[in-house]
Amino acid sequence: MVEGFLQYLRYERNYSELTVTSYGKDLEDFQDYFQSLDDGLSWINIDSDVVRGWMESMMDRGNSAASVNRRLSALRAFYRYAMRTGIADHNPAHNVKGPKKHKPLPKFVREKEMDQVLEPDRWEDNFKDVRARTLLLLFYSTGIRLAELISLDDQMVDFTACEIRVTGKRDKQRIIPFGQELGETLKDYMACRDTKVNTIDGALFVTTKGERMNRDQVRYEVEKALSKVTTLKKRSPHVLRHTFATAMLNHGAGLESVKKLLGHESLTTTEVYTHATFEQLKRIYNSAHPRA
Repeated sequence: MVEGFLQYLRYERNYSELTVTSYGKDLEDFQDYFQSLDDGLSWINIDSDVVRGWMESMMDRGNSAASVNRRLSALRAFYRYAMRTGIADHNPAHNVKGPKKHKPLPKFVREKEMDQVLEPDRWEDNFKDVRARTLLLLFYSTGIRLAELISLDDQMVDFTACEIRVTGKRDKQRIIPFGQELGETLKDYMACRDTKVNTIDGALFVTTKGERMNRDQVRYEVEKALSKVTTLKKRSPHVLRHTFATAMLNHGAGLESVKKLLGHESLTTTEVYTHATFEQLKRIYNSAHPRA
């Protein structure tokens, strides 16, 4: 029965041998489980409770949610085949919901590390260094997305009101305030840029040729700078967005305010940062309290 399914995957669906072997191992694991129950069970008379029990046993054995869901998918596929070929009259795995995948907490750079990387003495006064530091400070001060940053034009920065107008997902616009430090840094960058580069289309951040910077160019500058101060494996512009949100919440900002600044549609999306800040509080407590 199982071998017929594996042959079907191999010769009719043209699955790779690695995939076929993986399916075979998953089904073998399920068979070992239901035969261990000693209830006269076979592939034909399995019900959904048995499948759920198998799922729970996998979790007890330390399997990840992703691994359990993959094995459930293999079992569903097997029973779909069995029903089409008339071997089985029902799919016991059809309505069994797998465990929810654990979403990792957002990674962020610590405030002390951001202070280090933004320290003016670390940077030269050439165009590339001035631009790189300005990029970092803009990400950290506003929490904007990479796509939003590279689409910025000079006219979208209002130095009088200390506001930046950005165009986010689905072309929705929002206004983000900024402080004195970022304002002065932007002015210095633009002055440096205008003396060194002939800009082409009014873009705020440009290459040495005057062309608008692209995603890869900005990512490179961010990763290069952050690699000097943090051991995080991921050192991307999006990590700086996480860093902005975490810093805001750590210093008393309300969740709704952070949601608006980030341009999130739902408060649920923003709430993940409260978990990150709580995890930081727990680490501080465990390292600082004498009875922790």
